[in-house]
Amino acid sequence: MQDRTGSEADEAITDLYAAHYVRLVRLATLFLGDEAVAEEVVQDAFVALHGRWRRLREPAAAAGYLRTSVVHGCRSVQRRRGVAARHPEQPPGYAPSAEQIAVGDAAADAVVEALRGLPERQREALVLRYYGGYSEAEIASAMKISNGAVKSHASRGLAGLRAAMTDWS
Repeated sequence: MQDRTGSEADEAITDLYAAHYVRLVRLATLFLGDEAVAEEVVQDAFVALHGRWRRLREPAAAAGYLRTSVVHGCRSVQRRRGVAARHPEQPPGYAPSAEQIAVGDAAADAVVEALRGLPERQREALVLRYYGGYSEAEIASAMKISNGAVKSHASRGLAGLRAAMTDWS
């Protein structure tokens, strides 16, 4: 491998640029459908070639190296686009204000406090139904009571919660 100077690399890259740039941009544009991105890919290929010029075994094959670099660069862009399409950025969502969070926390605390004030069976029926998401039959089985008793405990518990929460608001 012969040692080539930096000025030789500059001159060779300038000649290659003049001879092949437009053709390589057209090639990349066909792959990518976006001329601006294609130009970036081609520029990156020229920069990479310039950085490796001293280690290049066959300077006469530089045009082929550029073409291969452009094709690989286009594939990389397409891969990144595919990944981005599979994992789109989430749009900024609604963010509650500090006051809303504080009021929500206070309301949740009030509900928990009101639940604590209910008789045990009513509290169990409400927690299993509305927090656990269980059906009446599942609640009846868990509490070892009838379906009618579940309805009764839940109804009385909700009435007790309503009364406690009207005092809170």
